[in-house]
Amino acid sequence: LNIAESAHWQGNITAQQAVITGRVTGSLTVAGKLEIGRAAVIHGSVTAQSLAIAQGAVVDGDMSVTGEAPITRFEDRRT
Repeated sequence: LNIAESAHWQGNITAQQAVITGRVTGSLTVAGKLEIGRAAVIHGSVTAQSLAIAQGAVVDGDMSVTGEAPITRFEDRRT
């Protein structure tokens, strides 16, 4: 699943993998890797096996990682 920077999704999401750079209002459950870009704004709980979050991203809700790897923080250089 990819949600572009200009997109807004309202509702709960379940996906195998996801890259979020836009807005999500609702819970997000990802079985594998979730990448949250710098422009992302998520209002809801986030659960993923592995999670990478860019500096500047906003997550307004609980975050849970189900895998062994820690949350990765990065500087998003995409334009």
